[in-house]
Amino acid sequence: MITIIDYGMGNLGSVVNMFKRIGHKAIIAADVETISKAEKILLPGVGAFGNAMNLIDQKDFRDILNEKALVEKVPVLGICLGMQLLTRSSEESPATKGLGWIPADTKRFEFPPDETLKVPHMGWNHVHLTQQSELTAKFEEEPRFYFVHSYFVQVDDPKYSIMKTTHGVSFDSGVQHDNIFGAQFHPEKSHKFGMRLFENFAKL
Repeated sequence: MITIIDYGMGNLGSVVNMFKRIGHKAIIAADVETISKAEKILLPGVGAFGNAMNLIDQKDFRDILNEKALVEKVPVLGICLGMQLLTRSSEESPATKGLGWIPADTKRFEFPPDETLKVPHMGWNHVHLTQQSELTAKFEEEPRFYFVHSYFVQVDDPKYSIMKTTHGVSFDSGVQHDNIFGAQFHPEKSHKFGMRLFENFAKL
């Protein structure tokens, strides 16, 4: 069973419905006790990095999440903003520390004034698989996912990157460090491609 963390910022209903559609049970956890029993954790997120981390700290979720991810080593998947929260920091909120589970930082898209590319990066885009991962098993060569974000993750070492996408710059759209996974896109809005990714996570 998948435990979806409710810290106050996330598209929870759509995520639960996607897991239900593929035949896997998911529950929403909004307290430490429920999170402590989690066998798999999904960390969603929509909005600002600083607000999200402040809410996680206000709810005293940081310690139990560290325990589950780093000590018990349960599978964890961060999606969209949830992936950015796995990094050490974000240029969106420089004074706020992320969870720091992935050796990476979150950067802002910045393009010259004459550039036609828009921020946020919004819509469907191809994802290039950079190395094998349980999360991307049985994917097509270059699957397509739905993105909405103004910041992107940059890993310290390519060994932590499992997917890359290009929007003006090439960025890490999927990451992995041991039992911890991240996906910058919205699997719950990505139809068959998102269903495959959630199916792979559920089977870990």
